[in-house]
Amino acid sequence: MGALPVFRWRLAPDGYATRRQLRARGLRPGGQDVAAELQRPRHRRGPLVAYLYRIDLAKPVRPMTDAKWAALAKANQARRTCPQCRRDAGYVIPPSLGICVPCAYPDPTDSVRSS
Repeated sequence: MGALPVFRWRLAPDGYATRRQLRARGLRPGGQDVAAELQRPRHRRGPLVAYLYRIDLAKPVRPMTDAKWAALAKANQARRTCPQCRRDAGYVIPPSLGICVPCAYPDPTDSVRSS
């Protein structure tokens, strides 16, 4: 295995793309090895490195199956459900709180009114 070709930032030749660039085109690396590196120099630290893949060897992204869509919907619903009051919060519950905002910060005037 030889060394990878290294290109400076924004100077990679046509025919190479990062994972994100492949995904934007509806492609995936498809098992191919990294073909080259991009390096962006930084002051007093090591360079930022981005790995490049060959576009001509990339494969189309696999479509989501119905089971995967259902599992994703179930996972997202679990992230929105408050474990304390069991209601859909309408947003993803912050992991720092662990419960919905009304449960985390109850309104003190509500307890006075209910008495």
